[in-house]
Amino acid sequence: MAAPIENPLRSIYQRQPTLPTTPKANFKVGVDNVIFSVDMTQNRLLVLLVMREREPFLGKWNLPRTLVREPESLEEAAYRILAAKIRVNNLYLEQLYTFGGPGRDPRELTPPSQRYLSVSYFALVRFEEAELISTGGRGIAWYPLDELPELAFDHQEILQYGHRRLRNKLEYSPIAFEVLPELFTLSDVYQLYTTVLGENFSDYSNFRSRLLKLGFLEETGLKASRGAGRPATLYRFVPEAFAPLKDKPLVFI
Repeated sequence: MAAPIENPLRSIYQRQPTLPTTPKANFKVGVDNVIFSVDMTQNRLLVLLVMREREPFLGKWNLPRTLVREPESLEEAAYRILAAKIRVNNLYLEQLYTFGGPGRDPRELTPPSQRYLSVSYFALVRFEEAELISTGGRGIAWYPLDELPELAFDHQEILQYGHRRLRNKLEYSPIAFEVLPELFTLSDVYQLYTTVLGENFSDYSNFRSRLLKLGFLEETGLKASRGAGRPATLYRFVPEAFAPLKDKPLVFI
């Protein structure tokens, strides 16, 4: 007869010291948006920053952020702050991570004691069509990821987390085609990937060959003339053809 299997949690609970009764945390819930864009003309990955006009961190740059209002959902708050900072028709937005460690906001040390919980989102928008919205004297700007100023709060950590998510999303989702024009060349796709992932992720010939074999790009029969080279073929993304590959690592990565 087999010996009974011991519940591993039981021994963990038995080793836990008796904790004193402490007050429950009083949270304010906010949303921080990591808004990325790719400047294809200069091959730069950009992030949108806003300058703070009040303490804490007066005059420092931070990610676009807001506290969640009573009647709205987290996603509605994320879209609200995005719409307050930028006008754009095409974008990709998804929830990123929740940051809620004690001490992430200096105001937690000032009575009445409150903790600040941040549910972060990351977005990718088309740089060419994105129009920044400046209200009053508030500074707002795109910053290249390799030229960032010092950021307020724990926004450097949030930004790094968002950057990792963006890189990972390129491996298994059609996020790149959310921000490319409806018609694009294979060189356009390659340029976006190299800007985000680095030039050494794949050479162009292998990238082109593997991308076309996946079968979710449709040749339009149209050509684009750019510079002195031969006109390049224009393609469009076909969502239905991509569906069988959803959530699978793409082989050209």
